[in-house]
Amino acid sequence: MHIKVFWDPQSPEGLQLPVARMLSQILALPVDVEPSPFLLRGFDHGRNQYNAQTILDSLQDVYTRQVGTDLPILLVMPHDLFIPGLDFVFGLARRRINAGVVSTARLTNGYYGREHSDDDVMDRLVKEGAHEVGHLFGLEHCSDPECIMFMPQTLDDLDRKKKDLCIGCRARLQAVLD
Repeated sequence: MHIKVFWDPQSPEGLQLPVARMLSQILALPVDVEPSPFLLRGFDHGRNQYNAQTILDSLQDVYTRQVGTDLPILLVMPHDLFIPGLDFVFGLARRRINAGVVSTARLTNGYYGREHSDDDVMDRLVKEGAHEVGHLFGLEHCSDPECIMFMPQTLDDLDRKKKDLCIGCRARLQAVLD
């Protein structure tokens, strides 16, 4: 078992391998990174955002017909995401299709008028990516604000999380992988 990360060519360059290594360490599984072959659907012109649910619908179509694998996949993209009822989401996962999507748009300091830092983007991307992949393995949101599976509402929530699962979430993941 391993995880496949598809990296949109417009996403930040140079972070693919460090992100893959950190995801692999957190989830204790190998991670492969490839350029994304997916054409994105779901752009909402009124919001200037992509609907994360529509992207996952599209991934489901492509995944079941073309990828031909039951490996968990994560799409990393640079475009801002939302789901109906929320102003934005950092990412979204759908377990039944074994796919998730994460946006780097709100993970960059520039979005908030702060000085750019690749380290900050990488840290946040790893946390959010591991969070969405955790859902693909059946993990639910956790109440521990330092756990990867805690649901961040703000960038500060995301920054407070550690790059690790709490003891309970680690045990649940291990039970699934065994």
